[in-house]
Formats: sequence, structure tokens, C-alpha cells
Amino acid sequence: MKFMESVKDKAIMAKEAFIKLSNAKTKDKNDALLLMAKALDNNRKKILEANNKDIVEAKKLLQKGELTESLVKRLEVTNSKIDEMITGIKDVAKLEDPVGKTLSAIELDSGLELYQVATPIGVIGMVFESRPDVVPQIISLALKSGNGVLLKGGREAANTNRAIYEVLTGSIKNKSIPKEAFQLLERREDVTEMLKLDKYIDLIIPRGSNDFVRFVQSNTKIPVLGHADGICHAYVDKKYDEKKALDVCFDAKVQYPAVCNAIETLLVHEKSAKKFLPKIAKMYKEAGVEIRCCPQSFEILKDFKVKKAKEKDWSTEYNDLIISIKVVTSLEDAVEHINKYGSHHTDVILTEDKKAGEYFLNFVDSSSVMLNASTRFADGFRYGKGAEIGISTGKIHARGPTGMEGMLIYKYKLIGSGHKVADYVGKNAKPFTHRKL
Repeated sequence: MKFMESVKDKAIMAKEAFIKLSNAKTKDKNDALLLMAKALDNNRKKILEANNKDIVEAKKLLQKGELTESLVKRLEVTNSKIDEMITGIKDVAKLEDPVGKTLSAIELDSGLELYQVATPIGVIGMVFESRPDVVPQIISLALKSGNGVLLKGGREAANTNRAIYEVLTGSIKNKSIPKEAFQLLERREDVTEMLKLDKYIDLIIPRGSNDFVRFVQSNTKIPVLGHADGICHAYVDKKYDEKKALDVCFDAKVQYPAVCNAIETLLVHEKSAKKFLPKIAKMYKEAGVEIRCCPQSFEILKDFKVKKAKEKDWSTEYNDLIISIKVVTSLEDAVEHINKYGSHHTDVILTEDKKAGEYFLNFVDSSSVMLNASTRFADGFRYGKGAEIGISTGKIHARGPTGMEGMLIYKYKLIGSGHKVADYVGKNAKPFTHRKL
């Protein structure tokens, strides 16, 4: 019988391997990434066959009510998605290597110099539901940033995750890139075990449903980077370009409704409502979107077979073809609503008024704020980060769509020549120069 490593064993291996990986040369890391991209391309059949098994089982769970339609959609892997995985890994290879980069330098005294240097965090615990494309995203970013990683996907994607993981780690041939830095967890109970390992794991990044993220946040001492809710808004101001507003509001809801950066609420200025709402409602209805309205928007759209919104709709993440609509009296009213009911994720204003746009961008307290552009752009890949480890709505360490920078911290390196603190204290204390280098 094959020995099964425990979660702790895997965490220890990843911790030990991280030290070696954190000192790997840039060329070795980039070469390994390009081999990973090539391996994905060469093993499409293996990945697609594994994904097909997961899809078949997921549909059974969907019929039993144990999975949602949105999770099944996120699970699917196609040749197009494999192409995106390959592109993402290649983009990470093109990124500047941040490890060892000097962030600041200061002379404390002659011959005594202090450097603040970017370093990997250590071992990242990545917990996610569905979306097998997370596996290459995280492994590529972890490799480039010199971090170890423990990956735990949902049971619904077990075959696909394993296939992609084996393809990626199997391509590693360079001894300076220890494959032990990347560990796959597969049992449901592994999550609970991982959350206890604060001695070996330095950061947890959960990606999944609101309840799932909150469970992780509530059951570990390890710092958590992520967001529980994705309640995003689009606000159409009183002075707007109709084509821009229709295009953006439609794209932000319909292009892919099962993700955290799709809008859940549409706010419209009262002076724009009668003209704009029937047009966007027609587009939404043709796309199968269920519309839930405030009293004022209900009167405008009652011929479209809309529903009346309830108070809870303003703070609900649907992840589906459902949108709540509210008419507001002013820009300030819209901003107040967003800051009250939103999740500080991503929000957009549609306006041709420069001052209104600036007010919105400055006063909406979200990790991404946009002017005349779809909220769906709030994504690590689209932001040019190569790939994404997650989106953080917190304000410590990293915020918004987070790429490799979310896997880095820093250390201080002090270079001296026999300097001692005793010379800098007391009556005849030497002064510090504190000169920037």
C-alpha cells in the first residue's frame, strides 16, 4: 500500500522547498514556466478527458441540488480555456522577477547601509471551488515569486485538478526548481487540517462562495487574503452616453454572470431612468435576465414582467442572470448606496460629466472603481498581472485583483563593518546620517 503523506507532511515539504525556490535564478524559473506551458499544450487530451469525468459527475450533483449551475459552468474546461491557461503562464514568465528587488535603501551611517528587499511570503494555502484554471494560475505565480503552495480544489473538479497538476509538476526537470514546493490536497478533511497549520503555512487564499470564504476566515489563525462577497454596481448618471451605458451595463451583467466581478445592482439617476431603463431592460430580458425593481423603476418597467425588489436584494450576490435596479436622486445618493450595500469589490459609473466621474472614483470605497468600462475588467489577467491569485477587498497587504505582488513581502538587510549600537547611545552618541541611497 502506497504511503499517503498527511497535510502536515506536505506542508513541511513545501516549506523546505520554498527556501530553495526563493533563491532560484530568474532564467531557471522562466524556463520552467515555458516548459509548463508547453506541457499543457501537449497534454490537452488528458486534461479534457479528466474534465469530462468531472462534468458528468457534477451534473448528477446538480440534479440532486448539491451543486449550483454557476459552479458547474466554472468547472468546464475547453480547448479555449487551455489556451488561456497557456497564455497566462507565458505572461507570468514575461513579468519582471520581483524577488530580491530593492524597495528602498538608506545609509544609517558611513559604512552602515539598510536595504528593504522583496521576498516571497513562504507557503501559500490555496483553497478554491470549481475553476480548474486556478491550478496553473497559482502554480505559475508561486514559482515566479519563489513561494511554496498547497492547492485544495473542490471535489467536483478533482480529476481535472489532478490532471493539470500532474502535467505541470511533471514538466519540472531543473533541480533548482523543487517540485516539492507545489503540493496538491484532495480530501475534503484536508481543508480543516490545513487551516490548523499556522506554523508551516504563511497565508491562506480562499476562492469560492460567500459561505465558503467566511468558513475559512472563521476557522484559522493564518492570515487570509480574499473576499466573501462580490456585490458590484453600475451607476448611470444624469449625463451619459447611451451606447456606452447600454454596452457596459449589459456586458457587466450578462457576459459571465457567475463571477464575482459581474454587477448585481444597477443604479440609475432619476433624470435618466425613463429613457434608459426600458432600453436596458429590453436587452436584459432578451438575454434571460430576471429583473427586480425598486418602486420607482417598477412603475417604469412593469410592462417587462419585472419583480419587486426586497431589502435583501441590495446586499445579495446572485452569481446568476438576476439584477436588482434602483432609481436614485443624485450621484451622492448612488455613492452612499454603494458604500452601504456593496462589498467594496468593483463598481462603475457611466457618465460624460468629468466632475461626476472624479467624485465617483474618489468617494466609492471599493478595491476597483471604473469610469465607462465594464466591471468584468477587474481581473488579474486583464490588469496585466499575468494571472491572479484572487481578489482582495481588504486593506492590508494587498487589495483588488491580486497577482504576484500579493505573494510577496519584504525583509531588511543591514550591511555594516563591525558597527555597534553602543556608539550611538549615551552622552557622546554618534548621529545617524539617515541618507537615502
